[in-house]
Amino acid sequence: MRTRNRASAFLLALACAGAAQAQSLYREDSWRPLTADNKAFRPGDVLTVQVFENSSATTSADTGTRRNNHISGALAHGSNVAAQASLAVGGDFDGGGRTQRTNRLLTIVSVTVQEVLPGGQLRIAGTQSVTVNDEVQTVTLEGVVRPVDISDGNVVQSTRIAAARITYLGEGGVSDRSRRPWWRQLLDFVGF
Repeated sequence: MRTRNRASAFLLALACAGAAQAQSLYREDSWRPLTADNKAFRPGDVLTVQVFENSSATTSADTGTRRNNHISGALAHGSNVAAQASLAVGGDFDGGGRTQRTNRLLTIVSVTVQEVLPGGQLRIAGTQSVTVNDEVQTVTLEGVVRPVDISDGNVVQSTRIAAARITYLGEGGVSDRSRRPWWRQLLDFVGF
């Protein structure tokens, strides 16, 4: 009976051992050769973006119009003038305007690869928030990067990002005071 129990236990242990499967230490989705660059190439990888954006625009317009109308009439009977009327209408308009705008944004943002597109490009997105003196400054960046534009240090410049959307927002007392008040916006809308 004892040998039968030992044999049953041995067969049971063998059956359990046969059910266990060996797993490889090699994972194809995360393997990287020893000589490969440390660049982002798959979803979840982190990429550093150097944002150097400069934009400048100037618009000017001048308008001038002049209008003068004069109507006069007289009613006379012989040498006596019975009635005389005159109407003169005139108007001048000179208008002009100039708009000049310059923007500059210099920052470094770490983003993550969201998706590898069919052509091999990487869709990236990330947000960075910094609080200075109770002012929250938030930079949001989205776009598409070609792997060849990523440097050996895993850095890409913002000028190399296709379909880039870079948003820079400030929240706090200084930002609130720099916005036009609602009543000024209403007067501008009405035309005053």
